[in-house]
Amino acid sequence: MIQQTIFPFKLAATKEALTSRSGSFLFAEYNHGIGLRELSDKYLPAPGSNRGFKPSVFVNSMVLLFQSGGRSFEDLRELKNDDGLMKLIGYDNIPDPDTAGDWTRRMGSKTNGQAGLNGLGDVRDTLNHRLMRRDITKEYTLDADVTGIVAEKEEAQYTYKGEKGYMPMLGFLYELGICLYDEFREGNTSPASGQNVFYKECKDRMPKGKRIGYYRADSASYQSELINELEEDKVIWAITADLDKAVKALIREIPEGQWQEPEKGCGYEIAETVHSMNNTKQAFRLVIKRELRKQSNLFEVETYFHHAVATNWTEEARSGVEVLKWHNQRGQAENFNKELKNGFGMERMPCGQTEANAVFFRIGVVAYNLFIGFKRLSCPESWAKHTIATFRWKMIQVAGRIVKHAGVVTLKIAAGMEKLELFLAIRRRTYELNLASDS
Repeated sequence: MIQQTIFPFKLAATKEALTSRSGSFLFAEYNHGIGLRELSDKYLPAPGSNRGFKPSVFVNSMVLLFQSGGRSFEDLRELKNDDGLMKLIGYDNIPDPDTAGDWTRRMGSKTNGQAGLNGLGDVRDTLNHRLMRRDITKEYTLDADVTGIVAEKEEAQYTYKGEKGYMPMLGFLYELGICLYDEFREGNTSPASGQNVFYKECKDRMPKGKRIGYYRADSASYQSELINELEEDKVIWAITADLDKAVKALIREIPEGQWQEPEKGCGYEIAETVHSMNNTKQAFRLVIKRELRKQSNLFEVETYFHHAVATNWTEEARSGVEVLKWHNQRGQAENFNKELKNGFGMERMPCGQTEANAVFFRIGVVAYNLFIGFKRLSCPESWAKHTIATFRWKMIQVAGRIVKHAGVVTLKIAAGMEKLELFLAIRRRTYELNLASDS
């Protein structure tokens, strides 16, 4: 027989119950154990007839889709066609892409008061509370940030960067990494809009016994109304200051002798002053960093680049250098944003309607938060810093065979004992979590 392929093997189809995503069942178990199905049916509008899918069918399917690596409604077909996985986790119904898209648009429709979007907010909040109650931290750091999503959609507006899309505002708890609150915004909404209202929404979502004790943000939050609110709540804060005329004048008045290098040869100097905005009730520290830069022109003029951080940290509690370092940690919020957008497919929106995309995005936030909880509550501590991409490579994308014998279903994974023991340990912790579930 003449070989007609490069590698000497034959190709054939099988009807055996197989799956290439064995590890996805671990996520499905966690999602169910922490209460995703129960909460979705509790808070989201029920179907209009007995023939319609329950809300949990849509939410469960889309959450597992995002966690497993899907990025669009069309990818639901791939999930549905994974017969082995579906039998394993008991998902009898996976909506087709068109049905899921129609449901998303209904849930975000303003004609029903965006009941679905608000219901998903209640699901997100309850799941967050269940995670936070198992965390020993009492005071959290809120990192508020706006992120851009490019989308050439019918209703999308142009952002300040000149691209059509959306500008969601997100509030992350630094210590946990979860998104406490998400507000899906039009692209033409100013990042500075509604900052104080956003902070209050985040504050209202903290469970009993927990509080926002620290706040960090960029210059969009440099507003007297928000600063007064933070002061009233006794929150420690650090916000990038606008280099407006008043701040520039203060910088010019700082004596040259007060500029100091934190470390010899570090390339920058810092100094401090006290400032007060027109409507702030209290003055605050202004920590300024300056770097000498050469202008690339004919005369190579040297000039200073300034960066100012406003804060209510006292000098006794934090030095100027420590304030800048602490404020720079808010860069972790950008990593959270990247994980949500790139890791869970939220860098693109599927619908032409803004309200439908808001629902899609909020389900993505729920999927992201469930992943954070899964890492912290069900997985070994060494896995806590892994991204979802690493989980997919090392845990989800494991081939498995589903065998039923004497009424017992067994998943046989194509892996060694080390991975099998990992899966067993995760299942035990998820089961114990389910037993200890609270409202």
